[in-house]
Amino acid sequence: MEDAKSNETFMMMIWALSLIAMLGSLFYSEVMGYTPCTLCWFQRILMYPLVIIYGTALIKRNAAIALPGLILSGIGVMVSIYHYSVQKLSALQEAGGACGAIPCNMEYVNYVGFITIPFMAGIAFVSIVVLHCLLLKNSGGKNT
Repeated sequence: MEDAKSNETFMMMIWALSLIAMLGSLFYSEVMGYTPCTLCWFQRILMYPLVIIYGTALIKRNAAIALPGLILSGIGVMVSIYHYSVQKLSALQEAGGACGAIPCNMEYVNYVGFITIPFMAGIAFVSIVVLHCLLLKNSGGKNT
């Protein structure tokens, strides 16, 4: 019984994280007026379904149906690392300028000198991967 309760907690945390990340990206684009670059769109494409995937797994109390979320999050980590590298590494700056109509090396925000939008997305993706791995470890391959 305790495992099922902690699995629910993990899924709730993952769902809340993905929802906050989705709402944060919508805030930056719809409220602040920041047009997403191509890599931002890829990160959105990977993040937004997580709200539905983990929400469904939470409602059905079945962690097994959330496995696609782990895959999407893993890919999201890689896209976020690349996007952040394009912004911060001078060797990749030129590649980011040719990303599309909005350059991918543009930094709309830069909190405390290193926290950019791809950094925040990357933290969300990494957190989701870690929490999902803890969920898998806790459930031992069983449904919740």
